Amino acid sequence: MTQNNSRRKFIKASTMLAIGFSLPSIGKAESLHKIDTSSASALGIELNPYILINDDGKIILFNARPDMGQGTYQSLPLLIAEELEVTLDQVEIRNTDGQGKYGAQLSGGSSSVRTRWLPMRKAGAAVKEMLITAASKKWQVPVSECYASAAKVFHKPSGKSYTYGELVEEASKLEIPKEPKLKDQKDFKLLGKSVPRPEIPSKVNGTAVFGIDSDIPGMLYASIERSPTIHGKVVSFDGSAAMKVKGVKYVVKTERKMPHKAVEAVAVIADTYWAALKGRRALKINWDAQGSDKISTDAYFENLRALAKTEGIEYKNEKVGDFNKGFESATKKVEAQYETPFLAHAPLEPENATVWVQGDKVEIWAPIQGPDGLIPQVAQYLKIKPENVKVNVPFMGGAFGRKAYFDYVLEAANLSKQVNAPVKVIWTREDDTTQGPFRPGMLSAMQGGLDDKGNIVAHNHKIVGSSIQHQVFGNPLKNAPDDWAIETANTEDSPYDFASRKASFHLAETDIPILWWRSVYSSTTAFGQESFMDELAHAAKTDPLAFRLDMLADASRFSRVLQTLAKKANYHQKLPEGQATGIAIARSFGTIVAHAVTVSKSGKGVKIEKVVSVIDCGMTVNPDNIKAQTEGNIVMGLTAAIKNGITFKDGQAEQSNFHQYNVLRFNEMPATEVHIVDNQELPGGVGEPGLPPFAPALCNAIYNLTGTRIRTLPFDIDNIG
Repeated sequence: MTQNNSRRKFIKASTMLAIGFSLPSIGKAESLHKIDTSSASALGIELNPYILINDDGKIILFNARPDMGQGTYQSLPLLIAEELEVTLDQVEIRNTDGQGKYGAQLSGGSSSVRTRWLPMRKAGAAVKEMLITAASKKWQVPVSECYASAAKVFHKPSGKSYTYGELVEEASKLEIPKEPKLKDQKDFKLLGKSVPRPEIPSKVNGTAVFGIDSDIPGMLYASIERSPTIHGKVVSFDGSAAMKVKGVKYVVKTERKMPHKAVEAVAVIADTYWAALKGRRALKINWDAQGSDKISTDAYFENLRALAKTEGIEYKNEKVGDFNKGFESATKKVEAQYETPFLAHAPLEPENATVWVQGDKVEIWAPIQGPDGLIPQVAQYLKIKPENVKVNVPFMGGAFGRKAYFDYVLEAANLSKQVNAPVKVIWTREDDTTQGPFRPGMLSAMQGGLDDKGNIVAHNHKIVGSSIQHQVFGNPLKNAPDDWAIETANTEDSPYDFASRKASFHLAETDIPILWWRSVYSSTTAFGQESFMDELAHAAKTDPLAFRLDMLADASRFSRVLQTLAKKANYHQKLPEGQATGIAIARSFGTIVAHAVTVSKSGKGVKIEKVVSVIDCGMTVNPDNIKAQTEGNIVMGLTAAIKNGITFKDGQAEQSNFHQYNVLRFNEMPATEVHIVDNQELPGGVGEPGLPPFAPALCNAIYNLTGTRIRTLPFDIDNIG
C-alpha cells in the first residue's frame, strides 16, 4: 500500500510519534538506515514504527520476532527500552503482523537479538535524542543541560521535567538523528541484568493468548484425517457416519500443501472440536498409497551408508592443505561413522490455525514463527493480493522450527474458503508425530590421520543425508553441497588447526517431509565432529581437553570457553571411582558453547551425575534467559540422544504419541550449571547453540567410563553394551 501523506500529516492523523528504521537481514546486525521521511510510504508502507508515543504519554514498543518461549517478547523491546530510558512496566508491547515495514520477522536461526542488537538500540537512542532536543527548545536551554530518565526529560539545573507524552508534538517536527549516541555497556540499566520477563505472569495465570486460544464469532472447528502412509491419495470416502455426530456441519475433501508436494486428506468440520474429532474417527476412507508405502528409514540409512563409501561434493572454501597426501602420510589412521535419526519437533502446543477467508481478503490467527513469510504464501495459495492478508500473531507454545512451515495454516485457509466461515484447524498429537516435517536423519563419515607425535595431519568430514534447501526451498544443489549442513564443522565454527582438512556433502533424497529442528544441522553434524575429536585424542594418547586446546591456540574465544569449563567443572580434579567426564565444544549461530558431562556406572548402564556448561554469546540481554535456554537445550539434546527417534516402515511412522516418542521427564533431568562468559563482543544466538555439543560430550563421557564408543543415536542409557 502506497500513500502520499507527509510525515507530519501521518503523525497528526495517528496522534503518535513513530520512529522508523529499515532493519537488516539475518547476519547483518551492524547496519541501520534512516527511513526516507520525505514520503510516508518509505519501504512501501507509510513508516516503520517500532516506537509509538501518544500525547497522553502511552508508549508502545513492537516485538518483531514471534515468541515461542525463547523470550523475544522481552528481549527486543528491552533493547529499545535501554536506550529510550524506560522500563518495560512503563510500556505496552505488541507483536508485529508481518508487514514489510517491520523488516525480517522470522524467529529462527537464533537470530533475533544478534541481528537486532544495534538497530533496536539505535531506534531507542534516536527517539530519546529527539525528545531531549524538544524539551531543550521548550525550556530554551542547552541540550547539554537535559537528560532522560523513566519516560521523562529533566532539566538538570532547575529540576523541571516533561513527560514523553508532553514532548511528542515538538519531537515529531525534528529530523531523526543519523547516528544517535549509544550507551557504553557499563552504563546499562536493563541489558545484562536479570529483568523479569513481562509475559510470565500471564502465562502462569492462564490469561496469555496462544494460537490455540483463538475464538472468533461464528468459528467452526476442523479435524483432518490424513493418509496413514505419508503421501497417500484419497480414492473415496464415506462421511455419512461422521455427519450423524451432533455438531458436525461438513465432511469435505481437502489437501495438505507442503513445499515439495501436496497430498490429499478429508476434513470434518463442526461446531466444537470434540464433535469434529469424533466425526473424524467415524470416517471411512479408501486410500491409495501412491508408492509411499515403500518409504522406510532402514532403507534410507542403508542408502546413506552406501553413499558414504563414495566421493561427495566438496566444500571448496573448507579445504586446507592436501587431505589425501596428509592422510597417506599418517602413521596412524582413524575412521568412524556417526548416525543421527529423524526427529519430530513435538511442541507442547500442537499445530493450529484459525483462518477466515472472505472473498479476496483473509484474516489469520495462528502461532507462527514468521508472519512476513506467511503472507506471500497465503496470498499465492488463495490467489489474492498480499496486502489483503492480515495476520494476528499470538504466543506459541513451543515450535523448535516446526511453526515456520505453514502447511497447517494453508489447510485452514482451504477449508474456510470451502465453507465460507472462519475455521480453526487443530492437529492432534498423533498428527504432529506421524506427519512431520522432521529433522532429517544424517550420517557423518569421518577420517583422521596422525603423525608419530600425535599431531593431526589430515581431517575429513563427509556429511551424508537429505537437504532442507533441496526439499523445502527447491535448491537443485547441482554440483554444489548444502552449505547449511556444514554448520559447526566448518573452519569458522570448528577452527581446529588441522594440517590438512576436507569436507564434503552427499545428497540423499527422501519423500519423508523434512525441516529444520532446533539448531538445524548443528545437532547432527556436531555429534560426528566432536565425538571424533575425542577418538583422535585417544588415538594420540592425549587428554581430550589438552588436545583441543592445543589445536585452538589461535582461537582465543574457544580457548577461553574451554579453560573456563575446566575450572567450573573441576576437570583436572580426580573423580571418585566409577565416574568419568566427557567434553565437547561447538560454535553455532554466533555463539560458542562447551559442556562437561560427568557420568557414573548404574547397573548395566550409566547415570548422568552433572552437566556443567559454559556459553560465550557476547554481550547479553537477560542472563536468566540465557541460562534457561541453555538448560532447555540440554533437555532436548539429552532427549534426542537417549529417547526414540522417528522411524518409518511401509510408509508409516512407527511412533504416534509420547508413549512411543518419549521426551525427557522431570526426574530424569541431571543437575546442571550454566556459566556465561563476560565480554563486549557483539551478541550471538542463545536459543539453539547449547544443543549441538551435548550429545558428543555425553558419549565421550560414556567412553571414558566404559570404553564403549557410541556412534549411533539414540542409544539405551540403561544398557551400555
